[in-house]
Amino acid sequence: MSMLITDLCILCGACEPVCPNEAISEGPELYEVESELCTECVGFYDEQQCVEVCPVDAVIFNPDDFETLEELRAKYLAMHPDRAPTGGWERVKEPVA
Repeated sequence: MSMLITDLCILCGACEPVCPNEAISEGPELYEVESELCTECVGFYDEQQCVEVCPVDAVIFNPDDFETLEELRAKYLAMHPDRAPTGGWERVKEPVA
């Protein structure tokens, strides 16, 4: 599952620099998450950093893009084969499917 930035986004830009996978970029109307790059911070942090920094709670789990923890781990390992995981290997917050 990737994260989703809702229309509550105020374009503050706080989420973009904290994404360890560089999956967040500014779109035409709000910031967007590229689902192929988003691991929900699995491999990096115990909490989703975009959720932590968003001042208006505009970032949610994408209900249309569910991935299991095992799938997120595999995505992380494929994207970062030379980097040992440092956090988020055990899911802290379970998304609602």
